[in-house]
Amino acid sequence: MQLQSTIIPDGVTAESLNRHYAGISADLGYEPPKRKLTTTASCPGDDEVLTDIRMFEILDKLQNTATGLDLLLAWFVHLGAPVFCAPLARLFNKSIATSTVLKQWKQATITPVPKTTSPQEHTDFRPISVTAVLSRILERVIVREFIYPAILKLPDQLSCTDQYAFRPTGSTTAALVAILYSVTELLSCNPYVVVLALDFSKAFDSVRHFTLLHKMASLNLPAAAYNWLVDFLPARRYASAGNSDCNVSVCPSVCPSVCPSVCHAPVLCQNEES
Repeated sequence: MQLQSTIIPDGVTAESLNRHYAGISADLGYEPPKRKLTTTASCPGDDEVLTDIRMFEILDKLQNTATGLDLLLAWFVHLGAPVFCAPLARLFNKSIATSTVLKQWKQATITPVPKTTSPQEHTDFRPISVTAVLSRILERVIVREFIYPAILKLPDQLSCTDQYAFRPTGSTTAALVAILYSVTELLSCNPYVVVLALDFSKAFDSVRHFTLLHKMASLNLPAAAYNWLVDFLPARRYASAGNSDCNVSVCPSVCPSVCPSVCHAPVLCQNEES
C-alpha cells in the first residue's frame, strides 16, 4: 500500500487507522451537550440567513477543493451556481432554523499523511479530514454570520485579548508583534527575558463537547445557531483512505479535529482555551 510515494507498513490498514483515530477522540465519560430550550416567535422570512443572491455570491467564489464522501465536486457546484443558489439557500436556511445537520454532512474522508519519511506506526500519520463541500460552505456561514460577531462582543467572564489566531481581526503577524513588544519592554528593565512555548498534543482531538458548548452558550448566539453547533459535533462517521477498500467506522464522541473540517475547530476551541 502506497501513499504519496511513501510505503505504508503492512500492519497499518484503513481499518486499523479508523480504530486508532476513534481511540484518540473517544471519551469514556462522554456527556451529550444540552440544547437551548428558548424559543421566540418569528415571522415568515425572519429565519432567512442567506438570500438567493448571497448564496450565488458564495458559490460563484467557491474554489476547486477536495471532495468529501458524497463525491459532490466543488467545481460542479461552482459551475451550477445560477441554478443551485436558490434551493441551497432554502436548504441552508432550513438547516439553521431547525438546528439540524444532515447525516451526509457529518461524514468525512480521512487521508493519513506521513509525518516522517519512513512511517512505521499509526502515530506517524497525520489525519487530514475532508467533509462534504456543502457542509464546509454552511460551516463558514455559521462562523461568519454568528460566531465571529459573538466573539467580537464577549461577555465579561470570557476573554480573548491574548488570542490572535482564528479571529476576524487576528493574525500570526499580530501575535509576533505583541510578543516582540512585550519582550522589548521587559528587556528595558531586566537583564534577560525567558520565553516559554507550549504545544498541546492532540488539542482539538481532546476537547470535551460538553465543556466547550457550555462556554459557547455564554456567547451572544441565537438559540438556533447554538443548537446547530450541538447537532453538528456528535455522531460523526468517517472513512480512512489508504487502499482500495475504504472502511467506514462510527465515531460517536469525536472532537472537532478528526471528523469535522477545519472551518469550525479552531474557532470553537479558542473559547475552550479562554
